[in-house]
Amino acid sequence: MSETQDIDVEVSSDALFNKRILVGISGGIAVVDSVRVLRELRRHGAIPIVIMTHSAQEIISPLAIEWASQSEVITDWDSDMTQLSNVDAVLVCPATRHTISSHVHGIMDTPLQMALSASRGRNTPILFVPSMHGSLSQDPVTSDLCSNLEKQGHDVLWGASQEGRKKQPDASEIIAELCHIVNSKLPDRKRIVITLGSTRSKIDAVRWIQNTSSGKTGFEIAEYLYRMGHEVTICSGVTTHPSPSANIPTIFRPEPEEMLSALMEISQKEAKTDCWIHAAAVLDYVVGEPISEKTKSGLDGINVKLINSSKHIEALSQTCANSIRIGFKLESGISDEQLIEAASDSLATYGLDAVVANHLESLEISGARAFWVTSATQSIELNDNYAIAKIIDARLSQ
Repeated sequence: MSETQDIDVEVSSDALFNKRILVGISGGIAVVDSVRVLRELRRHGAIPIVIMTHSAQEIISPLAIEWASQSEVITDWDSDMTQLSNVDAVLVCPATRHTISSHVHGIMDTPLQMALSASRGRNTPILFVPSMHGSLSQDPVTSDLCSNLEKQGHDVLWGASQEGRKKQPDASEIIAELCHIVNSKLPDRKRIVITLGSTRSKIDAVRWIQNTSSGKTGFEIAEYLYRMGHEVTICSGVTTHPSPSANIPTIFRPEPEEMLSALMEISQKEAKTDCWIHAAAVLDYVVGEPISEKTKSGLDGINVKLINSSKHIEALSQTCANSIRIGFKLESGISDEQLIEAASDSLATYGLDAVVANHLESLEISGARAFWVTSATQSIELNDNYAIAKIIDARLSQ
């Protein structure tokens, strides 16, 4: 293994590409997660600049932080005053109550507090990630301080309560929120609804028929678009892949008609949805007459009559006609040319702007992950879910 491999990170996205992010690390046991946070920051293309308070240095060595960030680490006052450099955003993680209180009241007794004041003066986005004992987080003064942060235009991200503490969210969630905050300032950000996962239809009180979809593709598209600053809502069926971000609003509607009803309700709201992405695997056939109670075991068999279900894309054609509409097409046992032709037919039939078409077999073998089809003669090979997400984001900015 070469010397550089130990410090390298695998790039996850370009959401913070070449963005200078000032990371303030204050005291508290959550400091031990700073290595993960900094490496996750670099996975999305950021250039970290780190300031550690003295109390943070008592818990973790600045050498570990320098290794994780691959950047300079400011530990005390110096004549260069590097902390006053212009940056694209500030992340205070973990943020102790002392750090929050000092910033709210304009105290500048450390390099970090001076940097925070300078960033506030420039209207630079600042995200505070508090981590503290449960009783301290429930103190009304803490609530008042965090309210003051938000009044000053800053963002606050709390984690879940565990083991008597308000713990810091995991590194992926923290950086996803930072990406969203930074990129939401970009022009042409859109309001997006994405469906994902598989749908099911009830046979009886405990049995269902269900198609196959983990939700992975939809979740990864939703996460990337959220990181790029768009306002994303997920309408989810049944999934086995974990949701990437707790910050994206998610509606759980596992049955096709339930999902369609939720989408129709969203489409009729005054706040217009700019883009609809139909990545869910919606059943073409549902149980015509489900049994309300549990069918007894040991019977010779159960007769189940399947009927056609509603086509979501078709049902939404009128209410969503002025929005960007992207469909997904999955086929099996056909050639690339036939797959693209089938996607082109969907474009014409339902008035879509694009279709992401893929072979069922492509989920298990190497090669093109999918095709981006915008007309009968225009298609682009996409190698992975990241490529799918990026081309959708590019379409939203047109």
